[in-house]
Amino acid sequence: MGKRATAGTCLASLVKMAVPLCKQAELECPRTGPGRKPTIPDWVMAVLIMTAVLKRKKAKSAQYRFLKAHRRELAQWLGTNKFPARSTYFDRYRRAHRLFKVAVRLQGEKAIAEGVADPTDVAVDKSLVAARGPLWHKSDRKRKRVPKKLRGVDRDSDWGYSQHDGWVQGYSFEVVVSSTKNATVFPLSGSVGTASAKEMQTFDEKIDELPESTENVSADSGYDSNHLGERIEWTEEGKRTGRRFLCPENRRNSKPKQEAKATKPRDESHRRRLLRKRHLQSKRGKATYRRRGQTVEPFNEWFKSLFELDDHVWHRGLENNETQMLAALFAYQVLVRYNHRRGNQNGQVRWIPDML
Repeated sequence: MGKRATAGTCLASLVKMAVPLCKQAELECPRTGPGRKPTIPDWVMAVLIMTAVLKRKKAKSAQYRFLKAHRRELAQWLGTNKFPARSTYFDRYRRAHRLFKVAVRLQGEKAIAEGVADPTDVAVDKSLVAARGPLWHKSDRKRKRVPKKLRGVDRDSDWGYSQHDGWVQGYSFEVVVSSTKNATVFPLSGSVGTASAKEMQTFDEKIDELPESTENVSADSGYDSNHLGERIEWTEEGKRTGRRFLCPENRRNSKPKQEAKATKPRDESHRRRLLRKRHLQSKRGKATYRRRGQTVEPFNEWFKSLFELDDHVWHRGLENNETQMLAALFAYQVLVRYNHRRGNQNGQVRWIPDML
């Protein structure tokens, strides 16, 4: 009885921590277009989804059964008696990722304000998660043809490659985490796409969301781009931002022999690229970049393990998986903040969902 009461109290605290952030996220991404506003606000749906994801109910039908069984407690915690029908939950689930993407950023800002996260140094990385169902060969995909005996194919999934995961047919998530020395690793922003999503495009959207106090941004060679480097380090007026972009060179389009012989930069963009390269090779640059392997890369594995994404995603379809993984990322943030409130200044949070 005591254990159950403790678990219920813990879940109530997590829900109440999520409510104001989801409300604020709804204000920042209001519904547009024709039609009446739904009777159940988007923030209510988001908190319900987060709760089901925290309980690691993978199928949407299992999520709904759990939520319906605990309708009374949830109504008390949320301050509303409105509860979605099954069809409403399934439909709204596919669209909730828009709110969660904003809520993740808002909670990152909240964690910085609370002193839970230190964004002086951040690191970005993309990780792949396999799709459910059988593999769909590239040649068949190009023709939009599914062989007769191949059932359960996830048509939204796509092929992608990473040095860590190799070739994977499925989806990807990208996170920007705090990677300051001796500080808690905390996700500050995130996104979800197919496995083929290009890092240079997905991260470009997050640069404007970097905290003002960020000084160093670390990324692997998949992010090597003059465009990203200059957006981080230089203003449109050609002035220094005070930030550094630490990213190893990707040789896919470079000509190392010509660069080695060059005594003068061919243009301003090339000069700035050489400055980034020299900083990364400096003692300070190497020390800062080394923390990437101790922060964002392990985080991806912790995150996958905690929400059982090691083998494959929970759902079929891009929108369903966008919602689930962003809801899980938002839930992870809540867990870390709750853990800090309990006096644990670290990111070891597995004990919390395990006791729910």
